[in-house]
Amino acid sequence: MTITCDVAILGGGTGGYVAAIRAAQLGKSVVVIEMDKLGGTCLHRGCIPSKSLLRSAEVYAEINESESYGIETSGVQLVFPKVQRRKESVVEQLHQGVQYLMRKNKIQVLKGKGRVIGPSIFSPRSGAVAVELEDGEMEMVVSGNLIIATGSRPRILPGLEPDGKFILYSEEALQMEELPSSIIIVGGGVIGVEWASMLVDFGVEVTVVEVAGQLLPQEDEEVARELQRLLKKRGVKILTGTMVDADSCKVTEAGITIEARITIEARKGEQSQTLSAEKLLVSVGRVANIENIGLENTDIHYDKGVISVNSNMQTNEPHIYAIGDCIGGLQLAHVASHEGIMAVNHLSGEKQHPYHAHLVPRCVYTRPEVASVGYTEKEAKTLGHDVVTGKFPFSAIGKAIVYGQKDGFVKVVADRTSGDILGVQMIGPHVTDLIGEAALAQVLDATPWEIGETIHAHPTLSEIIGEAMLAVDGRAIGF
Repeated sequence: MTITCDVAILGGGTGGYVAAIRAAQLGKSVVVIEMDKLGGTCLHRGCIPSKSLLRSAEVYAEINESESYGIETSGVQLVFPKVQRRKESVVEQLHQGVQYLMRKNKIQVLKGKGRVIGPSIFSPRSGAVAVELEDGEMEMVVSGNLIIATGSRPRILPGLEPDGKFILYSEEALQMEELPSSIIIVGGGVIGVEWASMLVDFGVEVTVVEVAGQLLPQEDEEVARELQRLLKKRGVKILTGTMVDADSCKVTEAGITIEARITIEARKGEQSQTLSAEKLLVSVGRVANIENIGLENTDIHYDKGVISVNSNMQTNEPHIYAIGDCIGGLQLAHVASHEGIMAVNHLSGEKQHPYHAHLVPRCVYTRPEVASVGYTEKEAKTLGHDVVTGKFPFSAIGKAIVYGQKDGFVKVVADRTSGDILGVQMIGPHVTDLIGEAALAQVLDATPWEIGETIHAHPTLSEIIGEAMLAVDGRAIGF
């Protein structure tokens, strides 16, 4: 059977289903092809379930620290299966919401494995999709435009393949039925530090091993140092400039042992060490899902494991677009959504604004949170800017003291000559909610003076944005 539509979307993750809704809003007939569940990695195996676990860990930590707020508690007990049931409930509620949006917008969803085919009796050009349904039957989807949104999967380290019991990746870790007593986390990027923060709050003994010289290698050095300090203060053991030797990994019924060795030249004289834990969690990035989807049947160019696209998300076959993790770049759910909307707007002839990757806000949901937008101080200097910075601590913000969460700061990077904001980096309470103002300021090409002159309500955490902006010119009031 052949199904025809205006827009076919291969992949029903965040980018795919948002693109589908936008296309339907513009009057297009839409078919989404998804072999698993709508919502993809973000909803089922990434953003949402991990943030649910992080929230439970945060609540547990706050209860354990409640005496500092004048509240004495006793008999507090962590019941991890209930934590997991809450996570599943959150995911299911949102999954039902996505399914409702598909019905509301009259979007046809095919559950099956799709493969792009070349010119055939179904279409004179490549881009039709052969779909193998769950029951083994085949459907052919022929569309005016195709959007590839196949996402990504965890990068597997050779020698440390997941076994589901001792060696885990994020997807296996999300399904743990009980907490380990100890864990080694290989990788101190976003996912690694989020799991470290969560598990130490749950009472697990945590060791993080990061090959780079700092945690969160893509973020500001001052922010990384502050996060490392605060995680260590909570009991996390952190080894930066260190890598694990996969060949040395030994698994027994008692757990895991693995050798860790120094990689930074200045520390080469230090001895390697043997690490032991009940489990090992590997978090070393993600790989685009571009295999076995039929790209070889097209003229689509792909290089270094990702699909090549132009600024409108078009591949070199103009009627075929690609978005999200499968094109590389910033592998973030909100980026995939934005790219999906851009692709649909372009194929529909709608006006759209250019997309600048450095203006995308980046968030890390540790305790405390980390958020940033634009360039770090180091990046700005590398680009040749005459940099001036402003920095303001949460310890001088009344609402942060009331919350009992006064660690961290906001740092503004600006160009001394033009006055332009080049970047904003934050670490502290609820900064993933505060970063939106900084992102808007950069999109509107605002100056630190303009944001500093904006009246921020008191007492609020957002006051720190205004103060950090004023600090660029040495005019901060509260510190």
